[in-house]
Amino acid sequence: MKCKIFLALLVAWVYSFKAFSGMELQNVESMKKAAGICGEFYFRQGNDFAVWQNNARKSLMEKLGISQKLAAPRVPLSPRILWHRKVENGTITKIVLQSEKDYDLPIYLCLPDGKGPFPVWICVQGHGTGMHTSISVKWQDETTFKYDNGDRNFAIQCLAKGYAAVCVEQRAFGEKSCMKNRHPGCARLVSHAFMFGETMIGNRVFDIDRTIDFIYSRNDLRKDQIGIVGNSGGGTTAIYSGAILDRLTHVMPSSCFSTYKDSILAVPHCQCNYFPGMLYWGEMGDLAGLCAPKYLVIVNGKEDQTFPLAPAQSEFQRTMLIYKAAGVPDRCRMVIGNGGHRFYKADAWPVMEQFFK
Repeated sequence: MKCKIFLALLVAWVYSFKAFSGMELQNVESMKKAAGICGEFYFRQGNDFAVWQNNARKSLMEKLGISQKLAAPRVPLSPRILWHRKVENGTITKIVLQSEKDYDLPIYLCLPDGKGPFPVWICVQGHGTGMHTSISVKWQDETTFKYDNGDRNFAIQCLAKGYAAVCVEQRAFGEKSCMKNRHPGCARLVSHAFMFGETMIGNRVFDIDRTIDFIYSRNDLRKDQIGIVGNSGGGTTAIYSGAILDRLTHVMPSSCFSTYKDSILAVPHCQCNYFPGMLYWGEMGDLAGLCAPKYLVIVNGKEDQTFPLAPAQSEFQRTMLIYKAAGVPDRCRMVIGNGGHRFYKADAWPVMEQFFK
């Protein structure tokens, strides 16, 4: 019996490997077409930063389909507490918010021991089974410890440092997936977003803005120190949120930064990474530059094949050019971990904590 199970798993692995290998072939026509494109908001030496930022951000919000949503009156958050428990270094409360009409947004509110108000980090997970990873538990019961070897237990890290954390369940992930096994449901839900003139990136950024509404509603959380940290698909949401949402003060995206052409276009990625016309808009260095004057620490893995390091380093030079034009050249850093597609807490936090005081 064990032999048959092993053979079945081996066959499944071989077929999946073949399918993925086929996906790895680049679309030659797309790559050639992209090589000749330089987006409208590609920042150049001498650009007026304030004018560029205003126009580039406005265009980005329109392309993400959230301009009207961000400006429209908002439904009450109507928080509902599901459970509350004491943990090492603090407490965790699971709450459901109403992000928009008929859309529930699950979060964990993690408060450290001591007296607030506390600096706070919004924690965002990528493609996996959900926000439970931020508090190191299994999604099936939310009480059983689960080890993560990629340093993605962001909220636990925050509590140990005396920071509060708000963990957000991203659309199409975890409890908001349409899959029974909690695997990402992006393929279906991205298509649904398009049908309403929206994008998955845009809707996720909107949920971050509603999370900030929640932070502003509480006296135990500081409004002048609101950071966002995320890995992979969570890092993508973090950097787009930093580019658009002014109430954030610190941005730490991980495993999500390179160039559109060398990563999102050249390497197979989930549908949720895209929005229409992104190459005609600009590049990732411009996206990161829109975060100015926020404090920005970009985290990359030396061996991350999905977001190649060499073009990431080149784009970061452009981001530094934008931060210099914004008058805050010392507010952006890049951290390079010695490994692949993951977060690097030992490398990233000491750099960010120079800014987060």
